Amino acid sequence: MSKLPTDINQEQLKDFIKNTNQKPFVMLNLLKFKKEGGREDYFRYLKESSPFGKSIGASVDYFGIPKELLTGSEDWDLIMLVRYPSRKAFIKMINNPDYLKVHEWRKKGVERAVLYATDPTEFRR
Repeated sequence: MSKLPTDINQEQLKDFIKNTNQKPFVMLNLLKFKKEGGREDYFRYLKESSPFGKSIGASVDYFGIPKELLTGSEDWDLIMLVRYPSRKAFIKMINNPDYLKVHEWRKKGVERAVLYATDPTEFRR
């Protein structure tokens, strides 16, 4: 089992680990930074965690600052879409002891977050 923070949804993590689909997937990241230094801490995390992502073949597909909120009520400071080669690769990365040290910067900078693993699907009209 992962050694990630306690705020992770343990049931969903179990499903993630048991998921037999080992094809690439995209992780939606919705992030709200802590007011004091959160952005800086998170960007330090991004810089220092980048080699771990690259080592497993992950890539950032989209990186954006939310603007007009047309529906919903939660505001976010950053949205990212990160492509991972497989769930197994993601689990390998997040269990790397050196990655976990860098992950402390993420925990220090983020007030709240939503991470949503998504599988591609075909849209049919």
